[in-house]
Amino acid sequence: MSKQQREVTLRFLAEPGDVNFGGKVHGGAVMKWIDLAAYACSAGWSGKYCITAYAGGIRFVKPIHVGNLVEVTARVIYTGKTSMHIAIDVQACDPKELENQLTTHCIMVMVAVDEAGQPTEVPEWQPENAEDKALRESAIKLMNMRKEIGEEMEAHVKFIK
Repeated sequence: MSKQQREVTLRFLAEPGDVNFGGKVHGGAVMKWIDLAAYACSAGWSGKYCITAYAGGIRFVKPIHVGNLVEVTARVIYTGKTSMHIAIDVQACDPKELENQLTTHCIMVMVAVDEAGQPTEVPEWQPENAEDKALRESAIKLMNMRKEIGEEMEAHVKFIK
């Protein structure tokens, strides 16, 4: 790639090996696709190897069926010093009809790392329009909420020890 890439879409067919006992695509398979798209997007933006720091708010809206054409779109919506917040939308449809429906949505936080595995700086992303600004503000709000939840979870970790 010659320049930073803010968005990437992975496309493929849901296969029989992706199915759970209920006959629909397994949530774990969807989560793997989400992680792959988040990696491709964050590496494309930063030009560096990236690791998953957080996967949250995963909403399974509709099931995905075997044979569906699946599109996993990942887009940078906020950058920190070493992290990138990536919005993920998963859509699926019967390939004969091509009427995509949202099936899953979430936010991933990816961190760029150097050869020693230490966090390294990423290029800053700046919103270009009203939608981008709203997405950025949403990412900041979610980041603050995650901090509060993390502090609350610390009480549970201390209790378990």
